[in-house]
Amino acid sequence: MNSKNLFVYEYQILYEILTEISENLNFKIIKLNKKDLNSKGFEQKSNLLIISSQKHNQLENCLVLEKTPIKLAKFIELINVNFLKNKFLNQSDFKIGEYKLDLNSRKISLKNKSINLTEREINLIIFIHQEGNVGIKEIQKKVWDYSSNLETHTVETHIYRLRKKIKDAFNDDEFILNEKDGYCIR
Repeated sequence: MNSKNLFVYEYQILYEILTEISENLNFKIIKLNKKDLNSKGFEQKSNLLIISSQKHNQLENCLVLEKTPIKLAKFIELINVNFLKNKFLNQSDFKIGEYKLDLNSRKISLKNKSINLTEREINLIIFIHQEGNVGIKEIQKKVWDYSSNLETHTVETHIYRLRKKIKDAFNDDEFILNEKDGYCIR
């Protein structure tokens, strides 16, 4: 189980209050100052939340306390809700090479461009990416739930259309490759 880490950024009083009640909390409290911020590698993770009194552009997963005072119970609830929100958002992102696949919005992005995908296209991309070198029969069975001995061109048609979408949007005609062992994504 990943433990949740709450970083309190340059907010001494809040850090002291939370430390006093830490045995009743379901997250670890860590004091953070500018020096620590530069030395720690903060990545976007669902088990990390930073609390600050003001907005900082270099901080992601940051909860800014603008309205104070706040009741302690409400504050702890706000922290837990933000941990859940970050976890949900981070679970929806899927990296495929240079592309980012957002499962919630059903979009695939590359740099500053993105396109909408259907649920079937997303399932197809994820399956091919995870399995690598998969044949048509396996895709039919796992993505479409078709019998493996059914003769259909559904997979080829969907892959053709998906390749066209990717090529038109990102000028990439090598997103899904058809190699001798089957389809793969590089």
